[in-house]
Amino acid sequence: MPTKNPRAHGINPEHPNLKARILPHNNEAEQAVLGCALLDADAPIHILSELAASDFYGKANANIFDAMVELSRRDEPIDVVTLAQQLDTMGLLDGVGGLTYLTDLSNCVPGAANYKHYVGLVKKLSSLRKLIGAAQKITDVAFVGDPDDDALAFAEREIYALSEENDRSALREIQPSIVEAISRMELMYRDPTAGRGIPTGFKGLDNILNGFQPSDLILIAARPGQGKTSIGMNFISHAAMHASRKTAAGKDDPYRCAVFNLEMPAIQLAKRMICSEARVDMSKANSGRLSPEDWKAIIAAKARLDKAHIYIDDSSLTTPVEILSKCRRLKREKGLDLVMIDYLQLMTSGDRVESRQQEVSTITRMMKIAAKELNVPILLLSQMSRDIEKRTSKKPQMSDLRESGAIEQDADIIMFIYREFDKDDTAIDEEKRNKVELIIAKHRNGETGSVELKWDGPSVRFLDVDKSRAAMAREQDIPPERGGGFSGFDGSEPFSLADKSAEEILSAPDDGDINDIF
Repeated sequence: MPTKNPRAHGINPEHPNLKARILPHNNEAEQAVLGCALLDADAPIHILSELAASDFYGKANANIFDAMVELSRRDEPIDVVTLAQQLDTMGLLDGVGGLTYLTDLSNCVPGAANYKHYVGLVKKLSSLRKLIGAAQKITDVAFVGDPDDDALAFAEREIYALSEENDRSALREIQPSIVEAISRMELMYRDPTAGRGIPTGFKGLDNILNGFQPSDLILIAARPGQGKTSIGMNFISHAAMHASRKTAAGKDDPYRCAVFNLEMPAIQLAKRMICSEARVDMSKANSGRLSPEDWKAIIAAKARLDKAHIYIDDSSLTTPVEILSKCRRLKREKGLDLVMIDYLQLMTSGDRVESRQQEVSTITRMMKIAAKELNVPILLLSQMSRDIEKRTSKKPQMSDLRESGAIEQDADIIMFIYREFDKDDTAIDEEKRNKVELIIAKHRNGETGSVELKWDGPSVRFLDVDKSRAAMAREQDIPPERGGGFSGFDGSEPFSLADKSAEEILSAPDDGDINDIF
């Protein structure tokens, strides 16, 4: 295999640093930064907030910077005299070169006005050294044979941590933000729909949230079997298939959604979506008692799903860093508007931690960072604590969230699914047991409240209370008398329908013979 030419990447293989493996540094730039801090009374305010002692390659320069930080902390002036006294107190004066070196620092600077340029140079070289250190750790893990079986995840964590460390924003005047805020308010005044996020598919919920907004971390919590996955997939299906933006040319631009399911394989999710969208009864699909009419509905649903942009990852051991990495790639290559993760308690941080609470804290913090970086809403499903079963009132509270402290802090929106009656209790009137309350317990940027929904068991989905199955059917031209549901196929012959077009299936004669479809 031919070796790659380093020059193809703009690298000079004869560079002395490359040949001698000398870490990138610039002693003159470091001296200039320290000299500017000694000469200009305003320079330390910027320099000390932008840099850390670890950014200096020279040990003496790092010690001098530490002494400057200590003087600044006590609100004392920073000059040659005070700096020498501080270094002497710390027992470091002789080690840095004494008073002579400090005097030379103030004399080696061409002009203190250029301190921002020197700071930028020191930061850049520091980042390169840290990158080399991270790369060395990654190389060591690979050389020793990846004992923990997480070399790729380890590499992503190291690079992500370095990226996060360098992501520092500076203080800036508020006036530009005020102008932008007024512009948005004016836009909303002229067009109330302009600030609407991704529609949820539920009228009452959209009225409260105004859709799912970019960079929001949205937690959906419930006890097992209450419909977390169902309502999450309802949100995804509506965004991908029934809600759409318009391009500049006026064409439909569907939302692009990513689903990370740590509990259910991708084929099960696909079956659920197909049969739920087709309104095919779950029990009929499971038992193979599907009629020709059911198969036609399934193919019609497949035709709609074929146009959707939904991407599924069913890896069982997924960390926040891996999710962020995959979403970055997807957004760059295909676009990304909405992410769903099912569910929090199955996730691991990828790091060794002292307790599960600490691990959950790390996960939720990184998920919030991911939502902000990707600028998309992230739906994070979560289980609730069993303590709720011990109370007289079963209405969920914030404290019912498992490992709740960090979740409450990091989530922008927290929603609970609450059922007063068991959905499977046939002794209760059907209307009552299918009544569901979606409680918005936290809404960082708006009002809280609750939305009444109803559970449609046959189609395994939630509906607005004012939306009948007939109305849902009319929206998609589905016969209202048929049941709904999900589940589906075992991979046998009927799945060869995937090879047929929707037009072929829908035009087949409906004489009750399933073979006519095939």
